[in-house]
Amino acid sequence: MKTATQQSPLAFTAYHLLSDYRSRLSWPWFIERLSSLAAVVVFGTLSYFFVSHFIFQCLTVSGSSMYPTLMDKGIYWLSPGAYSKHAPQRTDIIAMKDPKDGELIVKRIIALPGESIYLNHGVVYVNGQLLHEAYLRNKTPTYAYEKNESEFLVVGKDKYFVMGDNRNNSCDSRTFGAIPRKSILGKVAH
Repeated sequence: MKTATQQSPLAFTAYHLLSDYRSRLSWPWFIERLSSLAAVVVFGTLSYFFVSHFIFQCLTVSGSSMYPTLMDKGIYWLSPGAYSKHAPQRTDIIAMKDPKDGELIVKRIIALPGESIYLNHGVVYVNGQLLHEAYLRNKTPTYAYEKNESEFLVVGKDKYFVMGDNRNNSCDSRTFGAIPRKSILGKVAH
């Protein structure tokens, strides 16, 4: 039987916890928690910028110039640091700045600096060798734009010749010429 002066163990525990909590609510405690929160926010922000500028970014393809390899409105990974240790290679899919308007576009590297490229009646030759393009649909022809059916050129120093995989619907090096290395933003993973 309980007397009026006795408290239940539950009431004592709740009171004890509340009084302990109130004693911790002091300025040093508040500043410590606030500084911890600030450190988490700063570390998270720095991590986001490091990862998104040096490791990978999300990229949305706009248009069908890389069809069938990349789909219109498809989301892919861009690796900005992919070429920090080695140069871009033939057949790499890259994101670059469009020389005409500075927009982000995606193309495939066809010829490297110093190489020759010959577009002859729908066929591509690099350094005099037929370029085997397994990534294209069977028998997809590649013609020079606004020129004769044949075009020969040598890619300049530190420049790359790029084309879209959808050759009949791609504005690429056939129209704006070889692109400088500094225009390449990174490698696209598909």
